[in-house]
Amino acid sequence: MGSVQIVTTILATAITAVAVWLATRAVLRMTAVIRVGQPDPGRFTDPGVRARNMLVETVGHTRMLRWSVVGAAHWFVMVAFVVLSLLVLEAYFEVVTPTGGLPLIGHWIGYGLVTELIGILGVVGILVLIGIRLRNRPGNPARRSRFTGSTMWQGYFVEAVVLAVLICGFLIRGFKVATDHFEFPAWATPVSHAVGTLLPAWEAGTSVTALVKIAISMTWVIVISLNVTMGVAWHRFAAFPNIFFKRDPGRVGSGLGALRPMTSEGKPLDFEEADPEKDQFGVAQVEQFTWKGLLDFTTCTECGRCQSQCPAWNTGKPLSPKLLVLSLRDHAYAKAPYLLAGGGKDATGEEKATEAQLAHVDVLAMAEANRPLVGGAEEQGVIDPDVLWSCTTCGACVEQCPVDIEHVDHIVDMRRYQVLIESSFPSEAGVMLRNLENKGNPWGAPPNTREDWTKGLDFEVPRVGEVEDFEYLFWVGCAGAFEDRAKKTTRAVATLLHEAGVDFAILGEGETCTGDPARRIGNEFVFQMLAQQNVETLNEAFGDREPAKRKIVATCPHCFNTLGNEYGELGGQFEVVHHTQLLAHLVGEGRLTPVQPVQGDLTYHDPCYLGRHNRVFTPPREVLGAAAAGGITEMPRNQERSFCCGAGGARMWMEERIGKRINVDRVEEAMSTGAGTIAVGCPFCSTMLSDGVNGKEAGDQVEVVDVATVLLRSVKPATPADPADPEPAATAG
Repeated sequence: MGSVQIVTTILATAITAVAVWLATRAVLRMTAVIRVGQPDPGRFTDPGVRARNMLVETVGHTRMLRWSVVGAAHWFVMVAFVVLSLLVLEAYFEVVTPTGGLPLIGHWIGYGLVTELIGILGVVGILVLIGIRLRNRPGNPARRSRFTGSTMWQGYFVEAVVLAVLICGFLIRGFKVATDHFEFPAWATPVSHAVGTLLPAWEAGTSVTALVKIAISMTWVIVISLNVTMGVAWHRFAAFPNIFFKRDPGRVGSGLGALRPMTSEGKPLDFEEADPEKDQFGVAQVEQFTWKGLLDFTTCTECGRCQSQCPAWNTGKPLSPKLLVLSLRDHAYAKAPYLLAGGGKDATGEEKATEAQLAHVDVLAMAEANRPLVGGAEEQGVIDPDVLWSCTTCGACVEQCPVDIEHVDHIVDMRRYQVLIESSFPSEAGVMLRNLENKGNPWGAPPNTREDWTKGLDFEVPRVGEVEDFEYLFWVGCAGAFEDRAKKTTRAVATLLHEAGVDFAILGEGETCTGDPARRIGNEFVFQMLAQQNVETLNEAFGDREPAKRKIVATCPHCFNTLGNEYGELGGQFEVVHHTQLLAHLVGEGRLTPVQPVQGDLTYHDPCYLGRHNRVFTPPREVLGAAAAGGITEMPRNQERSFCCGAGGARMWMEERIGKRINVDRVEEAMSTGAGTIAVGCPFCSTMLSDGVNGKEAGDQVEVVDVATVLLRSVKPATPADPADPEPAATAG
């Protein structure tokens, strides 16, 4: 060992020791903060499914590759980071001797070939990512960047380190080539040999460059260890457990569909026995999120994919799912010294820690502990109320997140506390909640008018209790029973089911709201009250049928989602289908036959709770394809990337006062296709898009109709004035 190698070995050992110590301290701190969260025992089920899903998402990059170029570039960089860690390890042998290498595999030609190829692709990949970040930098006035609000220096730093380490790898090999110490042939390592022809035969060059490589790598470790909220770096470690512990690993669209039940100390909250002075009602403090929630916040990569898809952010609202998560993350870690010292408030707001426990807590951590989780600027709140109430729960953020953060659950958890304990929510939503409690529907319509939509039909609509048997229970829903535009869809579906000879029945006045708007706004108490009533009614209607034969067809995706995904928690096991699924099945079987294709260009709007939340994309398109002469002209944002109409998350009953109206943005996109008909599969979407069309004063150019109405016009073209398809009427709401 020469003098150069002695110096390089000492320096490499010293910086590595510092980095390892700081990294260990950082990991212990992060683990401690995450463990402050509440229990969530459901995250440990099906370990085999979880492990397989994690490997598919990480190794296969299934979520990132939806973004084509950036996904492929990220995959190459990820593989380079993992595999070429071996080359960083090899550098420790090279600082000792210029001819050093990894034991056992370091001389295999296959090892040289693979690492060379990965190094080349890694350089290309990181250059692409750097270019994308620069092109989309927040300061670029030509576009609204998904990196707005991200800590940009951290992204630049990480990318620069990756590029520098990869370049050092080729330089080390180049010096070995130049000094005739390289064991791999030119055909296996062409770039290394090309670099070697440009470098001098400097014997110490290998060891010095290896030291530089180690120094760069360990500087990266030191920097991220001193910045535990540096998600752009830490996500490459935290993503694996975060994906492993996702809510429902066996379901496509985990974190969507059903909301996470309201829990206290890891157990579902029973309102009949709950005590507000002991039990947790929603989330009022950051430590009241589950440990998985705190892991979510820690894992955020700041990539902004959620932000780029969010309907609120894209229409000038203050909500960015990314910035919300980052605010919660920064708050959690700033508050951590107080929490780890034993600090915290009980359900009554009393401090749990003693003065002695808090005596040595940093003053900044104490100040952070006094900030309300939800509050305006004057209160120094972590999350502004306008941010919280802008969410439509459309799930675009959850769908696009590459590390499976569950934004919607966290937003609703905060809403639950605001509604149930603070009674703080948009005033106009209070009318809706009172209507649900008093009338069983959000419009406040008289319950005895639930069957009025049946008047004028040329057949009798069967009712449960009046017929001996039925195959499907037709869940009409509040909109389908009371809202004038939605009644058209209800009548069209009933007519088509009758035409196809389907045995169905309705509950009529026995129906009440499923509770979806109450639950999404955060009023879990009203939701459970309505849901338990419906479960009892439905169980009685179906009698002793096995779950597979307890079939329900619903026209509203919100009812469809709640009945099928959430009533199981309360003892209601049903097979629920959306009307477009059933209609597609009937058309496929030949029980409904379009005889005259509907003329004119047509586009289809995917409802969030039908498409993204429940993955029903194909059936509505099959129905429209069979009924429409010109097929479907897709909007740029469709299927899992469909843009929200603005009605979800109980926003249907809250005024949109900030920014551009979401429904107008969607209507403009639909009109840009040139289609004269916008087909929908949801009564909320129908109302919102119709209002958007009217707002654009385009009612004489564009019509908004349900998929069922399009099919009915094709199946029964000779009866345009049929009661199932009346003239448009003013909305009831």
